Amino acid sequence: MAEVTAALVKDLRERTGAGMMECKKALVESKGDIGDAEVLLRKWGIASAGKKSMRTTKQGLIGSYIHHGGQLGVLVEINCESDFVARTEDFIELVHDVAMHIAAADPRFIRKEDVAPEILSQEEEIARARALAEGKPEKVVDRIVEGRLQKFYEEVCLLEQPFVKEATLSVGQLVKTKIAKLQENITIARFVRFKVGDIAAVEADASGDGSSS
Repeated sequence: MAEVTAALVKDLRERTGAGMMECKKALVESKGDIGDAEVLLRKWGIASAGKKSMRTTKQGLIGSYIHHGGQLGVLVEINCESDFVARTEDFIELVHDVAMHIAAADPRFIRKEDVAPEILSQEEEIARARALAEGKPEKVVDRIVEGRLQKFYEEVCLLEQPFVKEATLSVGQLVKTKIAKLQENITIARFVRFKVGDIAAVEADASGDGSSS
């Protein structure tokens, strides 16, 4: 019997979108065999997030989060397939948690694919230059650049960011666990984050000297 480690549970979660407790239970029952555990989750109707990813999401909610003091706020639209699911406690909790996460983590994009090619190219160039300046061997530079780009995605892309309430789980994985539980596809459509003073800072940068007339 293989040991049911945290890494094994995490791997099964990523493969199936099932929750931590369900994954752990399946691994225990399958004696640590991840393939058998995945089959068990499918039998239980839990490991189904991937199959639902192409289904249309036209219902959902717009959620909000205002941080204490009223100087930071977020609006986020999260979609699902039916009005019924949109009204469930699990879905409402997801919308609130994602809005709160956006307030805390300040993502710039929803997913990797949303990053503009010119931004990605610039980040790749910076990562490569850093690696070479650090004296890394040429043969490992590409691997180092790939790792640093992944770190960049985790900093700026909402679905790649570690969830603020449970850092071992990305926001994307959080969504998958809800898909598996609610048995509907769920997508994050858009968000906007407001912080008092942001517009003034942008205008000051545009003026070139930070002063106002």
